[in-house]
Amino acid sequence: MLRRALILLTLFQLTFGFSQEEEPLDSISDYYVRFEGDSTLLSSIPLEEVYIFGKLEFADKKEKLRYYILRRKTHKVYPYAKLAAERLVELNDSITKIKKKRHQKKYTKKVQKYIEGEFSDELKKLTRTEGQILVKLIHRQTGSTAFALVKELRSGWRAFWYNTTAKAFKISLKEEFIPTEVHEDYLIEDILQRAFAANRLQRQKSVLDYDYASLSNKWKQEKQTKP
Repeated sequence: MLRRALILLTLFQLTFGFSQEEEPLDSISDYYVRFEGDSTLLSSIPLEEVYIFGKLEFADKKEKLRYYILRRKTHKVYPYAKLAAERLVELNDSITKIKKKRHQKKYTKKVQKYIEGEFSDELKKLTRTEGQILVKLIHRQTGSTAFALVKELRSGWRAFWYNTTAKAFKISLKEEFIPTEVHEDYLIEDILQRAFAANRLQRQKSVLDYDYASLSNKWKQEKQTKP
C-alpha cells in the first residue's frame, strides 16, 4: 500500500512538474519571431498599408481617355519629383553640418548646379501639362512649391523670373498638390498608389497630411451625389 502511494506521489510530482515547465502559451504576445539574419526577437511584425483598389469606372470614353493620358504623364514625371525630394533632403542634411554661412552658400550653389545638370535636358522635353504635373508632385514630395524651393536655393528675383517664364507656357511654379480639394490631384494620387502597388513606380510617401482611403471615399460620394 505504501509502495503504491509512493508511486502515485512520484507520478503526480512528475506530471505537475511537466505541466509547469511545458505550459502552453496563452497569449499571442508571448510568441516571438526572429527574421533570418537578425538577432532581435520581435513580438509583432510591422506591415505596410495595403489598399484594395476598386475597379476603375468612367462616365464616358472622354473621361476614360483623360484618365489614361493623365496616368501616362504622371508615370513619366514622378521619378523627377522623387529625385528632387531626395536631393533636397541630402542638401538640408549636409547644410546642417556646415557651420559657416559662406560655405553653406557655396555648397548650395554647387548642389543647385548639379541638380540643374540632372534635370535640365530632360525637363526641356516635357509638355506644358507634364511640367504642371511635375510642379504639383514636387509639392507632394517636398511640402514646398517649386517657386519656394527656387527662392530658397537661389534668390527672390530668380524665383520671380522662373515663375514669369513658366507663366508664358501657362505653368505656375506656385501650384500646390491638394487632393482633398482638386479632383485632378486626387486622380494623380490614385494613379500613384496603383502604380506603387503594381511595382511600376518606387514608392515615396508624401510629406503632406492626407489619407488616400479617405480621399477615395470622399470623391466617390461626391460623384454619386452629382445629378
